[in-house]
Amino acid sequence: MPLQATSGAASYDAYGGGVAAIPNYIEDVFSTWLYTGTGAAQTITNGIDLSTKGGLVWIKDRTTAGYPHRWFDTVRGGTKSIRSNTTGAETTGDPAITFSTTGFTTSTDVNGEISASGENFASWTFRKQPKFFDVVTWTGDGTTSRTISHNLGSAPGCIFVKRTDTTGNWVTLLGGYQMLLNTSDPESATTVAKGYIFNSLSTTFSVGTGGTSNADVNASGGTYVAYLFAHNAGGFGLTGTDNVISCGSVTGTGSLTNYSLGYEPQWLLLKKSSGTGDWFMMDNMRGWPVDSAAQLLRANTADAEQNATFAYPTSTGFAQNGANGATYIYIAIRRGPMKVPTDATKVFALDSLGGTLPNPPGFNAGFPVDLGFFKYKSGTSDWSLGDRLRGAQELYTNLTSAEVARADFKFDYQDGWLNSTGVASTIQSFNFQRAPGFFDVVCYTGDSTARTLTHNLTVVPELMIVKNRTNNNGNQNWQVYVSALGNTSRLQLNTTDSVFTGTFIWNNTSPTASVFSLGTSAFVNGGSDTYVAYLFATCAGVSKVGSYTGNGTTQTINCGFTAGARFVLIKRTDSTGDWYVWDTARGIVAGNDPYLLLNSTAAEVTSTDYIDTASTGFEISSTAPAAINANGGSFIFLAIS
Repeated sequence: MPLQATSGAASYDAYGGGVAAIPNYIEDVFSTWLYTGTGAAQTITNGIDLSTKGGLVWIKDRTTAGYPHRWFDTVRGGTKSIRSNTTGAETTGDPAITFSTTGFTTSTDVNGEISASGENFASWTFRKQPKFFDVVTWTGDGTTSRTISHNLGSAPGCIFVKRTDTTGNWVTLLGGYQMLLNTSDPESATTVAKGYIFNSLSTTFSVGTGGTSNADVNASGGTYVAYLFAHNAGGFGLTGTDNVISCGSVTGTGSLTNYSLGYEPQWLLLKKSSGTGDWFMMDNMRGWPVDSAAQLLRANTADAEQNATFAYPTSTGFAQNGANGATYIYIAIRRGPMKVPTDATKVFALDSLGGTLPNPPGFNAGFPVDLGFFKYKSGTSDWSLGDRLRGAQELYTNLTSAEVARADFKFDYQDGWLNSTGVASTIQSFNFQRAPGFFDVVCYTGDSTARTLTHNLTVVPELMIVKNRTNNNGNQNWQVYVSALGNTSRLQLNTTDSVFTGTFIWNNTSPTASVFSLGTSAFVNGGSDTYVAYLFATCAGVSKVGSYTGNGTTQTINCGFTAGARFVLIKRTDSTGDWYVWDTARGIVAGNDPYLLLNSTAAEVTSTDYIDTASTGFEISSTAPAAINANGGSFIFLAIS
């Protein structure tokens, strides 16, 4: 029976009615959640239902070496944990966690391993879900070929087995290779694990081999737990066909190489199997930028987090500079969210420096921020811009200069960005989260060849803002594509210029729901230069990219909103004009409405009434100048509700 799906909906139904099928999304089954210990019990609300669905919580101290990786699962219970960096048996009692329908709560933790005061912790939650993850336990019977049932619903791509009643290695099958999670040994040195997990099928796998039962997987009377991860099994998204987890192997080439997953990952576990190498863990919450060092943890050691270059995410997978001919095995998890937003406050927020607690982060959005920019509104200053994908690098919307390193541009907060305890109500920030149908970020390296690049907006971009990050080919203006202007036109974010025409920027080709096109210009695609692209689209009730014709009198711009616009960006296109910005934090009211100019260092202007409120979007005032409402003039805008 065919299915009728609605983009962004919570369910889809078979024609003729019947039982609704509930789509699965990665944000419902996996979370990286960062927190700072208080020395007391802490509740982590990550939105993952563990108490009724079941799953695993993995916690590691990021700050201080010596604290182990602690694994808690719902099958053995929250009072029991095992450590991936040791062969030790499970421990009972403190530390412990309590599972809930929205996450988990830590114990007081007298040893400080999951909640030491002042320590920074990372937690990774994996919920049980067919075609994603499962947990099973058994008591060994000493046989040489023991079959274990599971509910993964597909053949596992990775299985970790750990004996819990006494010491034992973490026997691992990943990407067809047999390894030990608790060591840095290559596969050739881990003969103890060879063949001890086999026949990995959609409902069962087997343990024990070679005529002798192995104590690490099936000793008589021993107790065991296995963690199973799917591989490219589909099962997610509105159609149920999207992959969210991949387990496999890649071969190093001796140079930087892109490996395709078909999606951008948010979490990666990577191990050299053909030689000695740690189990490196990367995720986009702790800091996993392109082209630069990531914040690494090692699943097989109790080391603190370290900054090193090992691999970085791309829009379709990951890139790594692996040793030529070496084999690397991995588990990768798709970046979320996968759901189309319906509430703009979940993906866009306004804040002043230190204006909302906690502090840090300096700018608090109430959600993890993927793009933030800010300005000192009461005085002359540049516009500073940072994003999660580039990490600790600063760009300026009003300048042509390359990005510069800025250490306080940190995005490893659950609720905002910027490592600052400062308070300044005169510094205004604008904060965005990536989400399907609303906003996406793509980083890439130019090659001076007309080409297409993959994005993850999932709809056709209507507004694209591109900046050369390195400027190896000279200082470069910000380039702007707007669908209303066509694929041979461009604007420049840092200037007042009207529309430029030419095919060398967008290659005379409009973007699609999966790719955008580049010409040969160094503005967007110079050889060896690096770039960042910000993509926006109209998302029902959340954002509107559009255009209007000025009439010199009052007119309402209907954006399809119900409570008006909180953010409005306007630019005249047929003639010169600034990039005007209004927002409700500074005031979009019936009276004067302060504005800033993205292309200028000027302080905000507070003495004008150029736009007003309107429930469906915003209203252009009859008092607005030619740069906003010239009779017959052409204008483009971005509005967010």
